[in-house]
Amino acid sequence: MTNPINGRPPEAVYIHIPFCTNKCFYCDFNSYVLKDQPVMDYLRALDREMELTVKHTPPGVIKTIFVGGGTPTVLKPDEMAYFLESIRTHFPQWDENIEFSMEANPGTTDKDKLAVMKEGGVNRVSFGVQAFQNELLSGIGRIHNVDDVYRSLENARSAGLHNLSVDLMFGLPNQTVDMLRESIGKALELDLPHYSIYSLKVEENTLFHTLFNKNKLPLPSEEDELEMYLLLMSTMEAAGYGQYEISNFAKPGMESRHNITYWRNEDYYGLGAGAHGYVKRQRHMNIKGVNPYIEASHSGLPRLDTFQISAQEAMEDFMMVGLRMREGVSDQAFRAQFGKSLQDIFAGSLKKMLAAGLIEQDGDTYRLSKQGILFGNDVFGEFVGVLTEV
Repeated sequence: MTNPINGRPPEAVYIHIPFCTNKCFYCDFNSYVLKDQPVMDYLRALDREMELTVKHTPPGVIKTIFVGGGTPTVLKPDEMAYFLESIRTHFPQWDENIEFSMEANPGTTDKDKLAVMKEGGVNRVSFGVQAFQNELLSGIGRIHNVDDVYRSLENARSAGLHNLSVDLMFGLPNQTVDMLRESIGKALELDLPHYSIYSLKVEENTLFHTLFNKNKLPLPSEEDELEMYLLLMSTMEAAGYGQYEISNFAKPGMESRHNITYWRNEDYYGLGAGAHGYVKRQRHMNIKGVNPYIEASHSGLPRLDTFQISAQEAMEDFMMVGLRMREGVSDQAFRAQFGKSLQDIFAGSLKKMLAAGLIEQDGDTYRLSKQGILFGNDVFGEFVGVLTEV
């Protein structure tokens, strides 16, 4: 476990590529339509941020790298090669079992690009599939179709990439329980090691938010959405996939190790426009816009904000993100980070949630119960703002 107090450098790297072919109707991520964007200038700025970052906080052995977006796979093969070479230059020490993930959209991964990715060290690709009905895909602003999904996965496998994941969504406009059942079935036929399945959240500054406010977003009922979640949990379990986190399912040993870094509240480098990082109890957020980020990187680290995390906030974060995982939070891990026991700090909240049947205890570990999974946000909220002084 990375203990921010012992001075060990982060072992995880997140890098943000903010370009997309188009903006999906539900997306509030820091992303920009690719057309006319200064892509190479951005990649050079990113190279500069890496250089300054490792001077400031020298890296050790890197265990996980995750490239998100946007859609990183909109980079052309030569841009991708430059970008991957930058990573290798500034983070040269890789664990022999490194997990190097890149997000991709179906239809943006031809064989040449995938070969460059494989050559550059990428060994895990996560495809944003979302649904297996073309009418649902166009209804949420996706530009790929179902055929693109199969072609992209076939291309990845022929490039020698077999650690593959797909994202699905539920609670989409006009989506029925049967549609989700069909999507999960088709996804499972692909026999992949990992699936992420998220519920739609209507975020501000999105087209869906505008439609929602005008009462023009035909979302499933709460009852249907609950039925969808119960369906996906039972179907994935029956197919041999462990639900290791509220929205993530994997074959044994194929969990996303990078995301587990976040859920264990461990340190990670965050690079790129709008990226967040967490190192030695200090969080930072980078400047969001592409051109402002490029400009800022000329004169130093492109920070929008940097702030110290108090012990109290770090403890609350530990509980909120740790309880998302089915393995839960252990007193041993809490002591390793904070030098105190869970009972010392959260006795009241733990007792209340145990009594309500929303968490369960196993030795020194606390985890969400099956009922608690359905009310996760209520449970997480119990551990925020309960500490007055630590």
